[in-house]
Amino acid sequence: MSRQAVEAADDKLRLDKWLWAARFFKTRQLAHEALELGRVLVNGERVKASRVARVGDLLQIRIDKLVYNVTVLALASQRRPAAEARLLYSESEDSVQAREHQIGLQKAEHASFPYGEGRPTKKARRDIIRFKDKW
Repeated sequence: MSRQAVEAADDKLRLDKWLWAARFFKTRQLAHEALELGRVLVNGERVKASRVARVGDLLQIRIDKLVYNVTVLALASQRRPAAEARLLYSESEDSVQAREHQIGLQKAEHASFPYGEGRPTKKARRDIIRFKDKW
């Protein structure tokens, strides 16, 4: 993490901006909406997007069906590469295992879902039309 990005952050940094800089959300607007809808909890409580992020805060971030339990390690107001963004927080081992388990369940659910063969062929369409005309 560049020292300049950390120094620029000082101690006053909005939580939605930190979530964006840490690459949990693609835009600040998405981070703001997640905070307003209660999908991000700070130390177990709902907070506004304008809340100041602090080192040591425990965040529970829900993105779709996945839950991230992270601790804020550093503040940065600029969005940096993913390798540097991972240095801003640490994720608990339980959180990583629970998330991997949930991803496995989603993959199994997706694999077991019956998908069609795509668009019907011309012959299949004619068969469908004949079938519908009979009824």
